[in-house]
Amino acid sequence: MTDFTPPDPMLHVLGALALELTPGSAVARDALPQAEVGALATLIARDLAGFSADAASLQLTVVGAHYDPVELLRPGWPLHRELDQLGARAPLAAHGSGRIIAFGAHDDRLPGALPPSADFADGPLRLLPFVLTGEPALIARVGDAFERDLLERGMAGADTALAAQDAFGLTIEHARYLTVHDLTAMTAMQYEHVGLAPLWPLIEAALLAPDSEEWLDAPPEPLLHYCDHEVRIALLSPSAWRARYADDIQADDARLERRFEQFQARQRQFAAVLGAHGIVVTFAHCSNGDAADL
Repeated sequence: MTDFTPPDPMLHVLGALALELTPGSAVARDALPQAEVGALATLIARDLAGFSADAASLQLTVVGAHYDPVELLRPGWPLHRELDQLGARAPLAAHGSGRIIAFGAHDDRLPGALPPSADFADGPLRLLPFVLTGEPALIARVGDAFERDLLERGMAGADTALAAQDAFGLTIEHARYLTVHDLTAMTAMQYEHVGLAPLWPLIEAALLAPDSEEWLDAPPEPLLHYCDHEVRIALLSPSAWRARYADDIQADDARLERRFEQFQARQRQFAAVLGAHGIVVTFAHCSNGDAADL
């Protein structure tokens, strides 16, 4: 079973610099060389200290690369966890109060599991993740301040936005800071706008309450069950689908066949979105379309 243990929330603040790109913006590069990432990291540290002075006393670990939201919003926050673990192995990391650790590419390759996925490279929102680490009391104050304020007033400095734009070869409309909870809330709203609202409670459970259980049992949507750190999707035969979903028993066979094909396409769409979020998906045969089979 996959390890979904996130970084200890008492010792970390997880967030990102969010870059909203101009529509049609080309991306020159997705990662900065190690020699260039330090300057951008210094600007990020300054900005974060402006939102909470205590942030200047914490260790900031950041990567000079940008990612799609689905790469951050995965159970256990694996990208942040990887960044934190790499930072913990940096020299003198145990004495990290007020330090900046910035990871960049060496020979065009980022360390560990940090390379962004080419599968999600074309989205309009790109994210530079960061982790703040330090004394629990300081982390608590900074975390509370960020959760309270970043969504409303977390704009990046103009020079930070310009530095990111120049470094990555982007055209940026807005640059702002978010916690992972802010990003989760924003993504929920975006999914609602594109017709994925029924699926979101299962994604949210996997992110924020991985040991919980969640159902999507709302015809005409597919039947899904989140439990044991995976989502099970009911795989129905045409007759089982008709028994559960075809309320118009007068519909001709051709119309029912089209509706069944649309239903299967919706299942594939849900499976693809869940997979993009790193959530394990299992298709389970349900001969009678009964939720008890999941």
